[in-house]
Amino acid sequence: MTDALVPDIANQKAAQWWRQAVVYQIYPRSFADSDGDGIGDIPGIMSRADYLASLGIDAVWLSPFYPSALADGGYDVADYRDVDPRLGTLADFDAMVAALHSRGIKVVVDIVPNHTSDQHAWFQEALAAGRGSAARERYIFREGTGVDGELPPTDWQSTFGGAGWERVEDGQWYYHHFAVEQPDLNWAHPEVRADFLTTLRFWSDRGVDGFRIDVAHMLTKDLTEPLPSTSQLEEIPRDGNHPLFDRDDVHEVYAGWREVFNSYDPPRTAVAEAWVETPERRAKYASADSLGQAFNFDLLVADFDAAQFRTIITDNLAQAAATGSSTTWVLSNHDVTRHATRYGLAPLNGRTVKQGTEWIAAGGPEDALDRELGLRRARAATLLLLGLPGSTYLYQGEELGLHEVAAITPEQRQDPAFFRGADYDGLGRDGCRVPLPWTASGSSFGFGSGGAHLPQPAWFGAHAVDALDGVEGSTLSLYRRALELRGELQADEELRWIDTGRDDVLRYARPNGWEVVTNFGSEPFELGPIAGVVVLSSGEASGATVPGDTTVWIAPAV
Repeated sequence: MTDALVPDIANQKAAQWWRQAVVYQIYPRSFADSDGDGIGDIPGIMSRADYLASLGIDAVWLSPFYPSALADGGYDVADYRDVDPRLGTLADFDAMVAALHSRGIKVVVDIVPNHTSDQHAWFQEALAAGRGSAARERYIFREGTGVDGELPPTDWQSTFGGAGWERVEDGQWYYHHFAVEQPDLNWAHPEVRADFLTTLRFWSDRGVDGFRIDVAHMLTKDLTEPLPSTSQLEEIPRDGNHPLFDRDDVHEVYAGWREVFNSYDPPRTAVAEAWVETPERRAKYASADSLGQAFNFDLLVADFDAAQFRTIITDNLAQAAATGSSTTWVLSNHDVTRHATRYGLAPLNGRTVKQGTEWIAAGGPEDALDRELGLRRARAATLLLLGLPGSTYLYQGEELGLHEVAAITPEQRQDPAFFRGADYDGLGRDGCRVPLPWTASGSSFGFGSGGAHLPQPAWFGAHAVDALDGVEGSTLSLYRRALELRGELQADEELRWIDTGRDDVLRYARPNGWEVVTNFGSEPFELGPIAGVVVLSSGEASGATVPGDTTVWIAPAV
């Protein structure tokens, strides 16, 4: 190898950082509050930069921090190129990026392109401009039906419950797939497309390394009259030509985005949140000409079950190989019940309660949740994932072993899905967005001096950072050690399954000799003779015995 090739190979590796990255998701309003107003902020994140570095993560992903009325936790964006003044300033953002970069941590930000806030300047202009105006063409406005247009254009429903159309003062209706405060954009409009290219450059120029694209499969729509009814929509296959979802022409948008990403050195990365029907449809978002990577959410709806995990892992690695991308592993995020709780719930009809919806809707009865079992399984599942090829996304607080918070009264809730009566994850998503505990005591467990915007339960104290820091066997110590060892385990992007003789035990080997064994059952599993040493266990492994609900990592003998 010539010396001239060495820098080029190093540059290529640097540009591909995302392929095997561990990305830590921060929900800014619930991470750390620097000014005591009860809401987490950008300076708060910066104040915890050393903590983030101590975890050993490769990047942080920030959920929306833009100006917002918080109709949907920040996913109703009023200005895509600024910071919500309650969370800080652009100068604060720049300082945070510098602080994270100086510690070797990349920064990924959320982009919300399907809709704006109803407070966005464009939408306010559209309301003022009236029927037939150019301003309304940026959104999806239609005349109503009925004698005087008093009925909505169609019977489409919002994901958050209620009608998907809202009537404005002059009688027209606008479409909102999500909350009424989130009008959908018209992606056939050239100004919409051009403005988002400007937004991508704005943040890239400020040092952002990548973007997470919210509901990436929903931007483009075919709204040719007559519009179909809900029942007609349900009969149309989502194969690229559906009027509302996962249309092939959305990749024309992303091809333009890819040109912007590739104009930077190294290229900016992107990952699609794309809830689509088949692996083939998902692959389009993960292609090098489109966004480059797409979330695989399969484990969010899987039981703690060996067969399900093996099928999901095998299928997603095959999909990644077919696209030339890498897959993403995720067990928790800001939209679902925390996995420690999902795995500790009593069986329902022979299966674990999916995402905890029934448990939350019932008020979180303690007799239905085995907290110790759930955490034990959560630790095992996380260690299994961190050994896999591909990138892993961690959600803030899972490294503390946090469970879902169900004890939130109706008066305290903030999720629009709850207020609109939507059948959406029990009583909504507030329970996984409760501000983090940093100290075992004190105001809001160290989150901030002025309390927390969602109620923190008393049991948070035992899960606080300072209660777990440096404690051998704690979940925080487990995460830190796993991320420290992961660099040695990740030689390439392949694995080989090893037969264990048991349906409830998974074992795989990486080409560099590392092995990962997960016992999903209750009976101990004997490893037998191993050509290595157990270097990490999610539970209390003893010698060559792997207890139930436990994962171990085996390193090759030196």
